[in-house]
Amino acid sequence: MGAWELLLVGVVMLLGLCGVLVPGVPGAWLVWAAVLWWTLQDPNGLAWGVLVGATLVLLAAQAVRWQLPPRRLREGGATRRMAVFAGAGALLGFCVLPVIGAIPGFIAGIYAGERLRLGGHGEALAATRTAMRMGGSSVLTELFACLLVVGAWLGALVWGWG
Repeated sequence: MGAWELLLVGVVMLLGLCGVLVPGVPGAWLVWAAVLWWTLQDPNGLAWGVLVGATLVLLAAQAVRWQLPPRRLREGGATRRMAVFAGAGALLGFCVLPVIGAIPGFIAGIYAGERLRLGGHGEALAATRTAMRMGGSSVLTELFACLLVVGAWLGALVWGWG
C-alpha cells in the first residue's frame, strides 16, 4: 500500500475519531472500515490480526456502552466546545501517557473547557461530573476503543516497516 493510500486510511480514522464526539455519526464504524480497507489492500498476517483485534475491541466497547446509561449529553448542558476539549484532551493524554492517558485526558479536557466557560473550580468540577453522568462515560468508552484501534494500526505500520 502506497503512502497516499495510507494517508487516506489515516484520514478516515481521524474522521472516525471525530465522529465519536458528534452524536449520530458512526465514528467506530468509520475506524473499523478504515482498518478493513487497509487489511484488504495489504493482506498479511499482521493486518488480519489488527482487523480481528479491532473487531473484538469495538464489539467489547459496544457491549460496555449498552450497560451504561443512555447518552443525554445535551440535557446535561454539553456543548460542541466541550466535545472539542474532551476529544483534544483524550488524544493528548493518549500520546503523552500511551493508551491509558486517554481516560484522564478526556476528563481533564471536559474540566478545562468548563473552567474556561464557567470561571471557577467548583462550578467546573460540578459540570464535569454532570457531563460524565449524562453520557460522557459512554462517549469515553467508544473513544478509548477507537484510540486503541488507531494505536494498534499505527503500531502495525511501524512494526511492519521496521
